Amino acid sequence: MKKNIGLLIVVLLIAAMIGTYVKQQIDKEREIDTALLGKEVEERTVGLNNGDIPPDFTLMNLEGKEMSLSELRGKKVVLNFWATWCPPCKAEMPHMQNYYEQYAKEDNVEILAVNLTTEERDVTADAKIDTVMTFRDAFELTFPILLDTENEAGSDYQIITIPTTFFIDSTGTIQHSIEGPMNLEMLKSKIKALD
Repeated sequence: MKKNIGLLIVVLLIAAMIGTYVKQQIDKEREIDTALLGKEVEERTVGLNNGDIPPDFTLMNLEGKEMSLSELRGKKVVLNFWATWCPPCKAEMPHMQNYYEQYAKEDNVEILAVNLTTEERDVTADAKIDTVMTFRDAFELTFPILLDTENEAGSDYQIITIPTTFFIDSTGTIQHSIEGPMNLEMLKSKIKALD
């Protein structure tokens, strides 16, 4: 009987040691995750790669109001660079508008369409903004369209191919980017991956 009690005590001590070790390992993992999650935005790299904080900018929208990317922190952002003459840009705009109307509010998403105004073709400098407004009206776009009249954002984001789209999560971190047009399903899939 004493043997059994002694054996039981040894087994319980071993189980307690194993339990303590496993708990310590789990706590270490959580510390690492918490440290990464709690990392201050300033400590993260500003850049264009996945995991980077995208360069901030302040641009005028078509209504004449300034908008900054950083003021949208807390929302998921689809940041799209485009021009009115670009056929793939024209092809994806109805998909972006469809998503914006049907899902953006529920998904806590803002679409920012940055028009590369300096790249607009076949119009005088004064007519470029009118061209963008005509495009917006023709496609019945209701999401914010920003005007990059000095190529500041286009340069900071190193835009060569249009359309180019960055998917930014609610912490203000780039999660994906796409060069080329998107359809509705691709847009939904990329936004879902931000969760």
